[in-house]
Amino acid sequence: METMQMPAGTRAKIEVPTAVKYCLYARKSTESEERQVLSIDSQIKEMLQLADREGLEVVTMKRESHSAKETGQRPVFNEIVEELRAGKFTGILTWAPDRISRNAGDLGKIVDLMDAGKLVEIRTFSQSFRNNPNEKFLLMILGSQAKLENDNRGINVKRGLRTRVEMGLWPGIAPLGYLNEKRIDRKCQVTIDPDRAPIVKKMYEKVAYEKWSGRKIHQWLKFELNFKSVGNHNVALGNIYRALSNPFYYGVFEYPKKSGNWYTGKHEPIIEKELFDKVQEQLKRDDIHRQSKEFAFTKLMVCGLCGSGISAEEKYKVLKDGTTAKYIYYGCGRSKDRHCKCQYLREEELVEQLLKVLDQIDFNNLGIKHKFDEELKRMNKFQRKVLGMTNPKETYKEIDSKTYAQYILREGTNEEKRELMGCFKSKIKVTKGVVTIA
Repeated sequence: METMQMPAGTRAKIEVPTAVKYCLYARKSTESEERQVLSIDSQIKEMLQLADREGLEVVTMKRESHSAKETGQRPVFNEIVEELRAGKFTGILTWAPDRISRNAGDLGKIVDLMDAGKLVEIRTFSQSFRNNPNEKFLLMILGSQAKLENDNRGINVKRGLRTRVEMGLWPGIAPLGYLNEKRIDRKCQVTIDPDRAPIVKKMYEKVAYEKWSGRKIHQWLKFELNFKSVGNHNVALGNIYRALSNPFYYGVFEYPKKSGNWYTGKHEPIIEKELFDKVQEQLKRDDIHRQSKEFAFTKLMVCGLCGSGISAEEKYKVLKDGTTAKYIYYGCGRSKDRHCKCQYLREEELVEQLLKVLDQIDFNNLGIKHKFDEELKRMNKFQRKVLGMTNPKETYKEIDSKTYAQYILREGTNEEKRELMGCFKSKIKVTKGVVTIA
């Protein structure tokens, strides 16, 4: 057989089975979106040049940024598998074998498609894989090697993190009041944030010595200081409580979370442990206080002026006879507008307005109807077995779900009232002391 001599520097053309139509597949799995796009565009450019040189017919082009480490988690790859089965193309053109798969499950799908004759060829920048034992075996070795690299990388990362935390270095995003070092030679080290650390310390002092609640801290940061996080966002209430409960601020941390493994950090503490302990005691008292103050209608209505949730508070008044009367007032929580003009409403007035709102509710579509039927059965059983009434059901035959709902609003427990309000499918709004249904 005569061998053709190729000119120096010319890439030998690989023989391609006839009538192969290719899908160009580019994938990048790093976390930076900008780098993903650049890498994918670079792959596409190189593979299109290869297709032009080799005369390959590319019928579709797909790009993906999902990791290939886990089976079945890449929507674009799954789409390629389905289109191969449907015969839309019979080849895959990609930069390297590990672009297709870095796990055994997806690699098995590719080999099965080759065995079934649905996938004729996989072409990479420097290799070609067809449906023959040697090339499929090589493809599986390269895919398995990529998985081995992933597994080893995961082990090495965990080992590196363990080493760093044992050295007292924090391996994550710096908590509020600290900044991550950006220098490579100071990886996992954090420094004091000169703008936010003093505010964090004041948060602790106000809770410990002035008995401020987390919600009051939230209002103070948002409306008085216009305090922003490093990302220029308002600090959420939940993040405030997490900051007030984070021992990192006095110099120690647990890693991983809830592991019981504690380390002394190399970072500079913002507060003393004594101050931290006082804050924890105050937060515990606040939590018990909040649990004991269970109001019937909070978190179930919104302010019609600013959209904030409706909150409640207790007020006490000493009467002329020396006794003390307790009143519950509902009003805007002002989480969205500190200067909201929404008026306060006494609970008795609120209940009377809710009774009028019931006229606009279709009780046949509410879960309360089932609750009412069960309650009626219980009452009938009580009167028949305890009071000896022969036919107590006749006494209640005219009672309907609306009447039962009215009774709950007037006489029910807080839990029953909340259950009833939770059945309403429409939003309840309070606007300047007036209750409406959206």
